[in-house]
Amino acid sequence: MNITTLKSRQDLPKETRAGKMYDQFEKLLSELRKKQLSDKEIITINENINAINASSLEGSDFAKFIKTNQIQILKRIQKESKIVPQQYYVTLGTILGMTGIGLPAGVAFGYAFGNMGLLGLGLPIGLALGAAVGRSLDKKALENNKQLGLAIKY
Repeated sequence: MNITTLKSRQDLPKETRAGKMYDQFEKLLSELRKKQLSDKEIITINENINAINASSLEGSDFAKFIKTNQIQILKRIQKESKIVPQQYYVTLGTILGMTGIGLPAGVAFGYAFGNMGLLGLGLPIGLALGAAVGRSLDKKALENNKQLGLAIKY
């Protein structure tokens, strides 16, 4: 089963947000064609492509529509095949590191020294740990051919 082709939109200016989202979506589809995907995943991808091809939206509404469909595709392939975009785990790691490690560490520093102004001290620690773990997971995904050749920008 093949991934459907995205309909060309000549009327969409490349410098607009919608144009940039459309280009990114085309690149995503190009990368997905290189991966081994299940028929179930391809059906989902094709449904999203058909929705975009049939859309008559313009401007920022069209950009939001593309973004929504792109997120649905990425969630599906991440859940089913464990294929992720570049920098996926670094982004996730920094967020989780700062909130899950950094804030509690900052609170602990604040209470230990009796100065809650030290709350921010834990954030860089969590950021560094989360980024390090994320980098190692991204490297592992790349080695296992489970990483797309592009970073997704929202």
